[in-house]
Amino acid sequence: MSAGPDPSRPVRIVVADDHPVVRSAFATLLDGQPDFTVVRTAGDGTEAVLACREERPDLVLMDIRMPGTDGIEATRQVTAEGPHPPRVLILTTFDLDEYVYEALRAGASGFLLKESTAERLFEAVRVVAAGDALLAPGVTRRLIAEFAATPPRADPRADPRTGPRPHPAAERLRTLTPRETEVLLLVAEGLSNPEVAARLTVTEETVKTHVSRILAKLGLRDRTQAVVTAYESGLVVPGGRDR
Repeated sequence: MSAGPDPSRPVRIVVADDHPVVRSAFATLLDGQPDFTVVRTAGDGTEAVLACREERPDLVLMDIRMPGTDGIEATRQVTAEGPHPPRVLILTTFDLDEYVYEALRAGASGFLLKESTAERLFEAVRVVAAGDALLAPGVTRRLIAEFAATPPRADPRADPRTGPRPHPAAERLRTLTPRETEVLLLVAEGLSNPEVAARLTVTEETVKTHVSRILAKLGLRDRTQAVVTAYESGLVVPGGRDR
């Protein structure tokens, strides 16, 4: 699980986009904020992976559609590197693009439309860098609904006689206490910490503690990945009852 950026220093960012003007514009906007610093830009996924290995940023602003190594594969490689990989904020042209869900499965922590305002860009970077929900509970719920309706790609390692392998987190889910499982299910519904606290009649601080323990036990970076895991592992069944 990523330790997250040190709040005493600026968030270190890599910007990856194959369009030079777009890449430069995002980099200039982000670098102009006192709590951000753009340490490198990249024109494709291969450059983005190399930049992350050399710069060790806190966050990558990653375009999905790039030549060669696309944003999904680059995200998969970036989030698999080291004990504290950077978080990835996906850039996309289309709202709820089908590729967004593949990027989330690959390890991305959120998404942002390229047409978003500068203020939304800054908010998104701060939220994802802090490991919180995607952008807002409403957006999270929409993503969850679409994500749940999108079947995962077949696992090439699956045995045709026995079917797909269990999700890697399935065993670790058994280490959660009943209360932690309950919190995970509510997070998977797209509830924010205050909403979870109200539902369970506990303090927001208690919810934060539960979420931190869930992430630690499951080896996850942030609550976005907790949502993905809840669906991928079968803990939550789309259109059905929770297991």
